[in-house]
Amino acid sequence: MPPVPEKKSTPNAAKPLLDHVLEELGQEIVSGAIGAGDTFKLLDISERFSISRTVAREAMRALEQLGLVSSSRRIGITVLPPERWAVFDRSIIRWRLNDEGQREGQLQSLTELRIAIEPIAARSVALHASKEERARLQTLAREMRELGDAGMGASPRFLEADISFHELILRYAHNEMFAALAPSIGAVLEGRTNLGLQPDVPEALALDSHEKLAKAIMERDADAAEEASRGILNEVRDALSSMK
Repeated sequence: MPPVPEKKSTPNAAKPLLDHVLEELGQEIVSGAIGAGDTFKLLDISERFSISRTVAREAMRALEQLGLVSSSRRIGITVLPPERWAVFDRSIIRWRLNDEGQREGQLQSLTELRIAIEPIAARSVALHASKEERARLQTLAREMRELGDAGMGASPRFLEADISFHELILRYAHNEMFAALAPSIGAVLEGRTNLGLQPDVPEALALDSHEKLAKAIMERDADAAEEASRGILNEVRDALSSMK
């Protein structure tokens, strides 16, 4: 009988466990269940989640990269205040949206950011995007219209088209700083749908505005593109105000 080959561990074997630990601790820190200034040790993480110190250390490093904690040999792991958080990170945004106490503020702050950035990005897209890039935006706007009219505004397909449309506005501006914000915008759009804040039948005006923006970009009408983008975001802001 031939020998049974030795089972080799893979580098990603602990990843699901690490993701679980990071998700639990990250949500607790962001929600305030573990407050700023609180301290704990790697051993505390290991014992709580029944994990090795290696996995606990990886979780701690991930939290450090997000600005949620700092570590030192003398004190251990210290939870940092919100002003130290990597607030544009998708995980931070998701955790803030999951927390009822921070949800409204997170939506408001990201909407204000979008109002400040996206209209200028849309203007740049109209001036600088390639024909293929401009055509892609028209296709996405048309797809959103069809899905919205079919009562699929809260569907994964509509969400995918919506995220792609707004992320590509930032990417097609060919400004690396705008492009860096694209994942953050995608995260808040995803969160809005997951939280049940996106209607099955979107407002006709919102769908009209997306098509208007895509048309202005296709025609290289920078003023109209900027105005249409601002109109879309003003509608988002008004919708948030009505939730209060």
